[in-house]
Order: sequence, then C-alpha cells, then structure tokens
Amino acid sequence: MNIRFMTAVRRGTLTLAVLTSLALGLVGCGGGGDDDEKPQTSASASKDSESQTEPQEGESEEPLAELKGSSGLLLRITSAQRDAGGFLTVSGNLMNEGAKRVTVPAAVRGNETEILRHGMSLGGATLVDGNDKKRYYVLRDTDGRPLTTTGFSSVKPGESLAVFLQFPAPPAETNEVTFQMPTFASGTIRISG
Repeated sequence: MNIRFMTAVRRGTLTLAVLTSLALGLVGCGGGGDDDEKPQTSASASKDSESQTEPQEGESEEPLAELKGSSGLLLRITSAQRDAGGFLTVSGNLMNEGAKRVTVPAAVRGNETEILRHGMSLGGATLVDGNDKKRYYVLRDTDGRPLTTTGFSSVKPGESLAVFLQFPAPPAETNEVTFQMPTFASGTIRISG
C-alpha cells in the first residue's frame, strides 16, 4: 500500500514538473519581453506584416493544420512533437478571428466526469491513428487533471491564446494522425521527432 502511494506521489511530482516546464516554455514563447514589441494576434496580421521575423524554436512557418470552430474561433496547430518519455505534445494557438468576444464552447473539454471536475480545458481532444485504428485521448495526471491548457473561458477579438495538449505517442512508424476536438473541424497533422 505505501509503495503504491509513494509511486503515485512520484508520478504526480514528475507530471507537475513536466507541466511547469511546458507552461514556462509557453509563457516564454508568448511574447512577454519588450513593451514596444506587440505579438501578432491574428492570421491576417501575420500575413500583412512585411517585416516577418524568423519563426520561434519549435514553430514552423506553415501551420500543420488550421481548424475552424464556431463564432470565429480558429485553432492553428504549429507542432506535434514526440519526446523521449513516450508522449506527443501538440502545440498551437487558439484565436478569435471574429469581431466580438467569444466564449469557448464547454464541449471542447469533453464529457468525462473526471475532466469536468477540473474546469475548462481542451480535454475533449483526441488523435486518431487511421493505420492502426486507434484513438488517443489527452493524458491526465494522477489527480485526473488533463495535461492541456486550462483555465480559460473566452477569447477577445484578435486575441491569440497559446495552447498545448499532451497525448500518448503513437508508434514510431506513425507519421500522421487526425486531430479532433469537439465543435472544431478535424485535420490531419504530421508528427515530428
């Protein structure tokens, strides 16, 4: 009994460390820095800018997928990276391309009781491996919290929210999966790493 408890505590600590690292990485890429520099917040703003800078580390010039949601929401997936721990981290931006503040639909968090207890998240997302006929769900920590961006409710017009989702990694020979999230169109994304 004590060994199981200690193992669960260690896993929770490791998961917390991974989440903290990911959150700090996302915050660092979010554009804090100089007050003079304002991050590009919409697809049209980045296309209109002639003085484009090089993409940040982990970002590609072209997104892997752009998935349209309701009321002007757009999920732009910029990376799907395997890591040494057997995980796949999908990163991108949730953007509001409309003219009004949009409340993110509650359906994006899924309908599992364990995830619903922890508030708003992207816990309803899945990856589908068509070759192996498998569906992968967002990972959870030992307390049942989804390993994804949490704590948001709405997106202002032109705003871009950096997001991440962590899944079990499909087999090494799987290079593409279909990303699905409730209320958004599905899209095929290419896995790197």
